[in-house]
Amino acid sequence: MFNLTQLATSLRHTNCVLCEANTRSSVGICKDCWQTLPWQSNHCCPQCGLSTQGSICGSCLSDPPSFDRTHALFTYAYPIDALLQAFKYQHQLHLGHLFAQVSLKQFHPMGIDSIVAMPMHPARLQHRGFNQSIELAKSIAKHWQLPLATQHCQRIKNTPPQASLPLKDRVKNIKGAFRCDSYFEGKRVAVVDDVMTSGASLNELANTLKQAGAIEVSCWIIARTY
Repeated sequence: MFNLTQLATSLRHTNCVLCEANTRSSVGICKDCWQTLPWQSNHCCPQCGLSTQGSICGSCLSDPPSFDRTHALFTYAYPIDALLQAFKYQHQLHLGHLFAQVSLKQFHPMGIDSIVAMPMHPARLQHRGFNQSIELAKSIAKHWQLPLATQHCQRIKNTPPQASLPLKDRVKNIKGAFRCDSYFEGKRVAVVDDVMTSGASLNELANTLKQAGAIEVSCWIIARTY
């Protein structure tokens, strides 16, 4: 088990953030630990990311979400869950660099016109101090030389956190929470977020993007829950 309080020191000394072994990896994870991470299986629904035999799941066939595909790096399991919680709630911002570097090795921008980070309401942003999705998206957009459309997509409703609600209430909670402008007309958009659980927030954002004219929306996610 790794010690979260040692993560910053480990990264500064190019040690693996999980086992503290010496590593020259720009990601900050050694080869052995890299192989044991809970990588997302290829046997999942290409649209929502849930486990299947690689085909579109029954839920997406019967009630298709507004997003067109989901690319998740990991399942939401140890140690990724602990790292993400440290990143979001303990202000371990250096972990954003780690996740961004992994993303650059796994996400492919072919056909993408613009990047959108899952927006945070200004009141929530003031309370937390940063938007973890923007921290991830900035590195991805810069590396691939894609526009990060932060000024064209906002969260306009300060709803209770989705994680605090039963799954059945999340769709209602997030309804009408976003506003996107005509910048997205005719564009293929990748939405960057940290965790996908029910998919309600991403679905509502994708729906808003398409109402603004986006022709395709992909979800680029660090971890997918089951």
